[in-house]
Amino acid sequence: MPFNKKQNIAISGAGLVGSLLSIYLAKRGHQVSVFERRLDMRKQTVDAGRSINLALSNRGLRALDEVGLTDEIKKAAIPMHGRVMHDRQSKLTFQPYGTEGQFINSISRSNLNMVLMDKAESLGVEFNFENRIAAIDFDKTQLSFQQRTSNIRHREFDAIIGADGAFSAIRGSLQITDRFDYSQDYIAHGYKELHIPATETGAFQLEKNALHIWPRESFMLIALPNPDGSFTCTLFFPFEGTLSFNSLNTESEVKKFLKVTFPDAFALMPNAVDIFMSSPASSLVTVRCFPWTKNKTLLIGDAAHAIVPFYGQGMNAGFEDCHVLNQLLDKISDWSSLFSEFQKLRKPDTDAIAQLALDNFIEMRDLVADASFLLRKKIESKLNQRFPKQWIPLYSMVTFHDNIRYSDALAIGQKQKKIMDDVMAQVNIETMWEQLDFDGIISKL
Repeated sequence: MPFNKKQNIAISGAGLVGSLLSIYLAKRGHQVSVFERRLDMRKQTVDAGRSINLALSNRGLRALDEVGLTDEIKKAAIPMHGRVMHDRQSKLTFQPYGTEGQFINSISRSNLNMVLMDKAESLGVEFNFENRIAAIDFDKTQLSFQQRTSNIRHREFDAIIGADGAFSAIRGSLQITDRFDYSQDYIAHGYKELHIPATETGAFQLEKNALHIWPRESFMLIALPNPDGSFTCTLFFPFEGTLSFNSLNTESEVKKFLKVTFPDAFALMPNAVDIFMSSPASSLVTVRCFPWTKNKTLLIGDAAHAIVPFYGQGMNAGFEDCHVLNQLLDKISDWSSLFSEFQKLRKPDTDAIAQLALDNFIEMRDLVADASFLLRKKIESKLNQRFPKQWIPLYSMVTFHDNIRYSDALAIGQKQKKIMDDVMAQVNIETMWEQLDFDGIISKL
């Protein structure tokens, strides 16, 4: 049964997950206080065309729909129906993401965050910006926080939820408690953002409704559309090595690399070299930890399970956390029991999407340009058309089927991969694939 009286809840972090969760809780009548160490982004100048873009898909949309924000968010989102791959000769190949009518959405992180905060405040959520979490007492459910140079203050709550990202202060306190497992794993690649502006008339210079990828085996460039006609580009590139961020030290080296490696993109980026030289490379980390809860305190979103961005599911997984926690609030009215059940449900799924995201980096930077891989996808698409319930491609399970858990999608995907490996090993598969025994393939599931 739900709580029978108003609860006083603290959320650390006013990012996407913290802001969304505050809406869910406020709609239930609880008093929610959000603590954020940064300034209020709504009072800062944000260049929306260059803010980090995210891919919003079904799991995230389900959560936004539950709090009544779907229509507003979709107005600022751009549908992307598939990938457009650009090879070194600027030849294009299109690969749809799913069946007709299925798409993901390019959305500005900052714009989405501001919409969520506005909605939360309209419901009575209290935001406390420039408040750094100094300590947490898990026995008293007490937060200690400090604003700028003021004295440290203490407040007790009925529950505390850490939604403060990959470098969570709440998790930092949990890490010094007994029997807490924690790991962070950085990949060898980092990223820098580049920019393709709109034309003088505000038109898109690339296909608007697609995610663009320049796969180059050990690295890649991607581009997502913005409502103003521009594209936010991200170069995922090794930190070190013969060809890496560390090896490109002069403007001439950077210009030569971009021009030769991404010729059609470079021609559309007038300030690419300046941006590349002036912006530091950012790192990419996977965070795993357990337990996520102690007494009446919980970790959620990236604070519990930060992942690399290569499946476009980081935000969607965090929003699904909020959806699952909200469902449990209908059934359990004790915070400790509620949080324990939440981590029991979500831990297998977030471990699965962390692995899938790492695996998908290899697919995006390398395999999408491979003829054999494209044929493999064509065969899988045919299987899906003929047996839509029995064979759902892994990407579709993760992205478009929010009724399938990440952990189940991973297990089914591994089984499908073994079957497809055998199919692709057949002699002359390139010329005879349309004559395959599709019924026989399905029978192996």
